[in-house]
Amino acid sequence: QVQLVESGGGLVQPGGSLRLSCAASGIIFKIYSMGWYRQAPGKQHDLVASITSSSSTTYADSVKGRFTISRDNAKNTVYLQMNSLKPEDTAVYYCSAGLGRLGSHWGQGTQVTVSS
Repeated sequence: QVQLVESGGGLVQPGGSLRLSCAASGIIFKIYSMGWYRQAPGKQHDLVASITSSSSTTYADSVKGRFTISRDNAKNTVYLQMNSLKPEDTAVYYCSAGLGRLGSHWGQGTQVTVSS
């Protein structure tokens, strides 16, 4: 079985921080690219950040300088550190995995709400 399980979402005030985690099982984690997508109500899902098997990273322009993606191959886990959060960051965040490109596997999603 392939399973991606996200955790760490919740309610936070503008300017606050959260760290999302995605624990993977059923794949050879160290050879997979991993990424985070988000989907706000009524909007298309967007790629937030990705990290390759060689730890090369990419970020959406809207989160550059605020979010950091990282991976711990010993723990089969990818993280998304989110700082200086804005109300526009409110969305369901999904973890994804793939060989070469993302989208082969998806987590269940975790809600992030940024509000005062």
